[in-house]
Amino acid sequence: MNRLDTLYSINKFSKLVGVTPQTLRNWEKEGKLIPVKKSDNGYRYYSEEQRIRLQHGNLKERKVIGYCRVSTQKQKDDLERQIENVKTYCIANGYQFEIITDIGSEDSLLRDGLNTAIDKVVASEVSSIVILKRNVLANEAFEFLERLCMRLGTIIEIIDSTEGGD
Repeated sequence: MNRLDTLYSINKFSKLVGVTPQTLRNWEKEGKLIPVKKSDNGYRYYSEEQRIRLQHGNLKERKVIGYCRVSTQKQKDDLERQIENVKTYCIANGYQFEIITDIGSEDSLLRDGLNTAIDKVVASEVSSIVILKRNVLANEAFEFLERLCMRLGTIIEIIDSTEGGD
């Protein structure tokens, strides 16, 4: 189970984020923070992702980055397909987004687009980075980038979690 899949009861979540359960109920009524799950008996559950986002400010002002990368110029068609898949996902989820692309090795973090995305994350401008596959972002350094993003309130969303190259 991924840490981001963790669910919290309203009481636990309220303690983690420093508000009362009643405040969470009010936020739900106002549409500010909707529980990710509500059981048949009315119990509300909030996610780790919601906790991270809530503790890093107003997410409505932050945007989503769709990050797409291939290794070589010869894969331009693959890059275009990747962009279309990421756009489709972002539109389907109602995201305000921008697409950032790179052509370069998955083992190198010295990519202009990736560094632009990281700069935006550090500046608290990004709520999520959407990628088609894990290796699009990075290979060996993925866990580091994921941890950095999480600490800064940015979630990495992977559309296709199956293994495979770019």
